[in-house]
Amino acid sequence: MNWYPWLNAPYRQLIAQYAGGRGHHALLLHAAAGNGDDALVYGISRWLICQQRNGEKSCGTCHSCRLMLAGNHPDYHVLAPEKGKSSLGIEPIRQVIETLYSHAQQGGAKVVWLAQAEALTEAAANALLKTLEEPPANTYFLLGCREPSRLLATLRSRCFYWHLNSPDEQLSLQWLNRQAVGNPTDCLTALRLHDGAPIAAEQLLQPERWQQRSALCGVLHDALLGQDMLALLPVLNHDNVAERLHWLCSLLIDAMKWQQGAAGFVLNQDRLPLVQQLATRLSAASLQHIVQQWLHCRHQLLSVVGVNRELLLTEQLLSWEQMFASAGYSHPHSL
Repeated sequence: MNWYPWLNAPYRQLIAQYAGGRGHHALLLHAAAGNGDDALVYGISRWLICQQRNGEKSCGTCHSCRLMLAGNHPDYHVLAPEKGKSSLGIEPIRQVIETLYSHAQQGGAKVVWLAQAEALTEAAANALLKTLEEPPANTYFLLGCREPSRLLATLRSRCFYWHLNSPDEQLSLQWLNRQAVGNPTDCLTALRLHDGAPIAAEQLLQPERWQQRSALCGVLHDALLGQDMLALLPVLNHDNVAERLHWLCSLLIDAMKWQQGAAGFVLNQDRLPLVQQLATRLSAASLQHIVQQWLHCRHQLLSVVGVNRELLLTEQLLSWEQMFASAGYSHPHSL
């Protein structure tokens, strides 16, 4: 697993707590996607399970380390929803708890890594509560989450909360530059579109995804000129529609920033002419209304089972066209 330079400080802080006997048996790690929380947890797990620790580092040579490196340590348990499912039910929790109460097969620590704590069903979370409160000796739970508010309060209260911040923007830009994934302006844009998470920014900058965003921006520019918002349907109606709507909403919000004289805080630094175009063609009230509509649309697409994606997008785009018509915006040829 890759290691990232911005993880060094939190790793040392957390390991120091465990080394000093102050580490909590249940760590709740809150991080935005793309900040490397999985690598941090793996590093901590390696140290906890290592039988010949070298200060704050795992030795890499003991039998436990070799098993971890091979990916088959019997006392390292990874819990995740089954492929194609979004939730983690009670049965896997019961199975791992039963295993934890037996002796560690390697005679050392036992570690459970649950990357998506929000995926726990209520029954699964409740099944975990008692074990979190009174865990077997030398047992550690490492729970990851994106939105702590979605967890049961009783679950959160049994954990030590740690927020993994996104690294400093300049440090992230230096790292992205070393990855050679884009020019400085593109890197800054990708980073800001992902709340400063460098790994997520690097993934966005990969040619196929970056081209998808570029296509959306190009069609939006032409659609605004012709007030033909339905032209956006082909570039929105894809399986990653939630991400594409995030790109669209970010441009609309950037236009609101532009109107307020806050161009330095614009996310889409590589699309300033398009941001300015939106800012001049739509009033602040219209921009706010459109953003709210699109966010509601995105929520429906993510939460309503079996929703007709194309129909929902078409309705929203037609509503946008009607807003142009009812506001009496002049066609660009008459400006």
